[in-house]
Amino acid sequence: MNKTLSVAIGAMMECLLFTPLAAQTYSFDGRDKAAIQVDETDIYTPDRGYGYDFQQLVTEAKTKQNDTFRLSDGVFYFSVSVPDGNYKVTLTVGSKKKASHTTVRAESRRLFIQDAETKKGEFKTFTFVVNKRNTIIQFPDGKTDRVRIKKREETKLNWDDKLTIEVNGDAPAVSSIAIEPAPHVPTLWLCGNSTVVDQDYEPWASWGQMVTRWFTDDVAVANYAESGETATSFIAAGRLKKIVSLMKPGDCIFMEFGHNDQKEKRAGSGAFYNYAYALKQFVDEARAKGVTPVLVTPTQRRSFDGEGKIQDTHGNYPEAMRWVAKDLEVQLIDLHAMTRVFYETLGVEESKRAFVHYPPGTFPGQLKAFEDNTHFNPYGAFEISKMVVEGIKSLQLPVAQYLRNDYRAFNPAVPDDWRGFHWNSSPFTDTIKPDGN
Repeated sequence: MNKTLSVAIGAMMECLLFTPLAAQTYSFDGRDKAAIQVDETDIYTPDRGYGYDFQQLVTEAKTKQNDTFRLSDGVFYFSVSVPDGNYKVTLTVGSKKKASHTTVRAESRRLFIQDAETKKGEFKTFTFVVNKRNTIIQFPDGKTDRVRIKKREETKLNWDDKLTIEVNGDAPAVSSIAIEPAPHVPTLWLCGNSTVVDQDYEPWASWGQMVTRWFTDDVAVANYAESGETATSFIAAGRLKKIVSLMKPGDCIFMEFGHNDQKEKRAGSGAFYNYAYALKQFVDEARAKGVTPVLVTPTQRRSFDGEGKIQDTHGNYPEAMRWVAKDLEVQLIDLHAMTRVFYETLGVEESKRAFVHYPPGTFPGQLKAFEDNTHFNPYGAFEISKMVVEGIKSLQLPVAQYLRNDYRAFNPAVPDDWRGFHWNSSPFTDTIKPDGN
């Protein structure tokens, strides 16, 4: 029997609407008027299939706050059990009792709603599509396999059996959420390493979890990137196999590799050898499924010379990718070039504002300074996500028609001022930097 879930917890969340199409599959939409009342005592369990999640984590994080790292009193997580697929989320922010400021992320800190403000009694509705996945690979003949994820990925929200929504902000207030399957929207598949992955922990972030901010509910972003991966190890782990099992005509697949590939020393390794061959595998698999492949050159590292210019640290890997793109007539987004402009525009010192550079004690348990010149903080990842969007626009890719109305053209030579960037930290933090360099 189809039922609607309704949550009411005062000013934080006034109602939450779900309708399982079939209780055993937990496919949700918001069409049924009959409501089950759910309050803050309904904690997520696999048997229940929905509920508030990570409450202890939020409580513990609040005990570790300092002047820099602070959480709003209204931060909460809500999870629902759903099978693999894309899900349209319709979410209304606002409250009858107070003004609100709400940011919404999903799964591993993918940004969807940013700094939505409402007056007391005002409500605003947003829609977006979340991609949910697990490690199981299902083949047409009924056989199955699994993605061989890394040990640390076992705790990632991206790979579990539930869709998790994070409600954050200075004064978050969500009045309703409806979730329904969205199987027919085109999907933008992301393949890459730690500069692309959905980073779980503050203060790290990557452009793959920020680019979701710029798309309407007419497209899904499925980020399969993982820290430390090379093009060849990505394939060997079964990540590409999983993508191929799900992709459909009209989708796009982006491949950004190079950071870790250049460190491979096995026989046959090299930019114009196994790296170029692996990129060709991605392209061939995509084209065989009617999917548009797009190569993305690796982001620059923050490595300046004495003249204040960025030094190339990726050897001939960016050039090898450009060669593959030309040889196979594949479209290419040159993040290698755009991030060079971005860092040089900021300058030697100010460019640290785009990376994980923080003094000791900024985040819980941080005993040493963070001085990471490869991985971005939220501001840097946010800016680079706009470079990816500009690449999409310049290539006139079909997904460009699904950009939100509030997206504004971006030039890496004229970046946004980091002082004006607002980010509400997640309670998930770590002091160990991601794999890869």
